[in-house]
Amino acid sequence: MTLGPAQPHPRCTFVPPFLQERLGRAGALGLDGQLRGTRPGPAPAQTATVTPGPAWVVHTAAGSTTLPGQVVRAAGEAESGDAAVDEAAVGITGSLALYAEVWGRDSFDGAGAPVVLTVHYGQDYDNAFWNGTQLVFGDGDGQVFDRFTKPVDVLGHEFTHAVTERTAGLTYEGQSGALNESMSDVAAACLKQRLRDQSPAEADWLIGEGIFLPGVQGRALRDMANPGTAYDDPKLGQDPQVGHMRDYVDTTDDNGGVHLNSGIPNKAFQLAALAVGGTSWEGAGRIWYDALIGGQVGPDADFAAFAAATVAAAGEHADAVAGAWRQVGVEPGAATTVPSSDTPAARSVRVRRTGGFAGQVAEGVVDLDSDDPRVPEAIALCDRVSLLGLTPAPPQPDRYVYEMHVRGVRARVAEQQLTEELEQLVALVLRP
Repeated sequence: MTLGPAQPHPRCTFVPPFLQERLGRAGALGLDGQLRGTRPGPAPAQTATVTPGPAWVVHTAAGSTTLPGQVVRAAGEAESGDAAVDEAAVGITGSLALYAEVWGRDSFDGAGAPVVLTVHYGQDYDNAFWNGTQLVFGDGDGQVFDRFTKPVDVLGHEFTHAVTERTAGLTYEGQSGALNESMSDVAAACLKQRLRDQSPAEADWLIGEGIFLPGVQGRALRDMANPGTAYDDPKLGQDPQVGHMRDYVDTTDDNGGVHLNSGIPNKAFQLAALAVGGTSWEGAGRIWYDALIGGQVGPDADFAAFAAATVAAAGEHADAVAGAWRQVGVEPGAATTVPSSDTPAARSVRVRRTGGFAGQVAEGVVDLDSDDPRVPEAIALCDRVSLLGLTPAPPQPDRYVYEMHVRGVRARVAEQQLTEELEQLVALVLRP
């Protein structure tokens, strides 16, 4: 398949914004905002020429937000003794092997591009993402989240965002964004099951198993077999993911609920893997990958369009695949739409942060006519910022998105668009 230029990518964060919001995490937004200058434009068209070198290189940011950081380990080298570095090495090695040995793809671009990874990003940073250039992993906050390199499927998930960017280029919003997220979970599940040598019936179908620290009441961030059951914790709340079109969430949060509604195609894949038989990576996984790269899936594809592409790629298993989609309320080839709504307040500053791999939502408001001690600083910041004329940047997988209402002016701001003053204002409003 001949690939054109990569689509401008949205930053994909592993922790969904609704989880970040639930935890009231204002600290991570500053780190994410500092990446606003690292987002590349569209990549040049793929060529067959690749600079010789190791297949992957892991760096450490050593708690800073400087990318890529210092080189620690490259492909072919011995373990470093740093858990995060060596976990990243296992995950990226397995991911590259899955794509090359099973699906016939040489790295994320199909032409052997070396993979750049950075661990130990930021302080208490509870996220992981692909920024269009490299993979980045935080160490967690030490309270809820452990290292984001610990679950091997996180590596497969983020790597697959790079693959999707270079193939179908699924727009990271609405149903196409949920498909973008789901394709990453599909590959993550295939990677985990392949490394464990498990059949679809033996697998647990958990995504992000081990990401929570002891004491958190949760098995993982997502459950592909039973969307909405991965966790139920006083801090996190109950897993809000849905697994059927009758429960589809119409929202402006999280780029149109990409982490919520991805449970629908996730469940369809799990059902298809059981129906097709064999292993998930050689059976349904191959079908899903072929659909992704086959030319029938465009950037704005909805669930029905992607379902139709998987049925077309399924060959003798077409009926089984179509049946899996129908069990989650998706009829291959039929289109659906999604609405949205929200209202601003003229004498207040409101911020709602969504997105992120864990999907934690953070929300805050400062009433400028109240005796809230934050009012003087908020007014000073409002005098220095303007949302007028701000054009939303393309969303990035697993990055945060901010719905901001400043003195009656509403704007949707991608985290890479945050200026220093906007970062300060967001941090102030979201401060617990």
